[in-house]
Amino acid sequence: MARPFKQQRDPQRTVRRPTTNFTKLAVDPNAPPEPTQRLHKLLALAGLGSRRDMEELIVSGRVTVNGTQAVVGQGVTQHDIVRLDSRPLRLPFEAELPQVLIYHKPEGEIVSQDDPEGRASVFDKLPKVKHGKWIAIGRLDMNTSGLLIFTTSGDLANRFMHPRYEVEREYAVRIFGELTEGQMTQLKEGIELEDGPANFDSITAQGGEGANHWYQVILREGRNREVRRLFEAFQLPVSRLMRVRFGPVNLPPRVKRGQMLKLEQKEVVGLLEWADLAVPSAPLKQLSQREKDKSTAVFTPKVRKQRISALDRQPRDATADGETRPYRGKTDATRNSAAKKSAPRKPVNRRVRQTSDLSAPQMQKKSDRNRGRG
Repeated sequence: MARPFKQQRDPQRTVRRPTTNFTKLAVDPNAPPEPTQRLHKLLALAGLGSRRDMEELIVSGRVTVNGTQAVVGQGVTQHDIVRLDSRPLRLPFEAELPQVLIYHKPEGEIVSQDDPEGRASVFDKLPKVKHGKWIAIGRLDMNTSGLLIFTTSGDLANRFMHPRYEVEREYAVRIFGELTEGQMTQLKEGIELEDGPANFDSITAQGGEGANHWYQVILREGRNREVRRLFEAFQLPVSRLMRVRFGPVNLPPRVKRGQMLKLEQKEVVGLLEWADLAVPSAPLKQLSQREKDKSTAVFTPKVRKQRISALDRQPRDATADGETRPYRGKTDATRNSAAKKSAPRKPVNRRVRQTSDLSAPQMQKKSDRNRGRG
């Protein structure tokens, strides 16, 4: 049976549905305005950096609010769409409990994420976080060891590092030589350095052996190599420098060099209260005993594999015309082993034992043996 053709609709007989009239909600002028928060503060709470860094990020023009370039000091609400380099951001309008990590930094590592020389960095060992990033609270130079604090809260990092808060830093210093009483008094009163006067709040001798002597010093600022420069002003070089305390946080004795420790939730709340920061109103997450033991256990971090270019990773192989090209196979050892396996085997020159090589008694035994078989 043939399929009938569809009937064409008559546009004049088409029934139009009545349109619904929506009434626009009137805005209550007496309603309280929607609360806004500073954009750079929310970016810092999201773990993207300190407030000062976020202000510089906004000035660079990389942050937009509802498609418009953001300005420093701008307020945003939960309904605004904030983007960083066209990527939408999840801003924490409600305060969340940050993470705090303690690291016993050894010598030979730098506290920087970008190093053109490719040296070992403390950021290569940090565990990954879902939201935000790790912020180093204060820096230690390559030859300095000791306490290094990481957090995901830009406000907490700013409270530790900003010069106006004058948070104490305590160091154990070993020098080659010994200070006199007059020199110790002068170090507490102040010494003029290249970038201005500097001094220790306190300095205490801790003894020593031979030509090396230990001192415990406390100061309230973190200028570049300040402790070393203060001792070098008296021609006393520092042979070892170790930070043992930063504000209310001490380096636990059980955290050895190269190890990390994550602070408990109650300890993080104590740090927020010390810093006069808002403590999240949500109850703390209930952890099982196994989760508590795992979260507060000292661990040795593993270095994440760094990306290297293909030319650096692959050995070079010479072509017939003398030019070099990246070898697109395996390493040299594996390549040589594979070449040996694929090469044809050379015939082994083995001499066949002749009958003439046998002595008379051996010939007699052989003939008797053959007769017995017959």
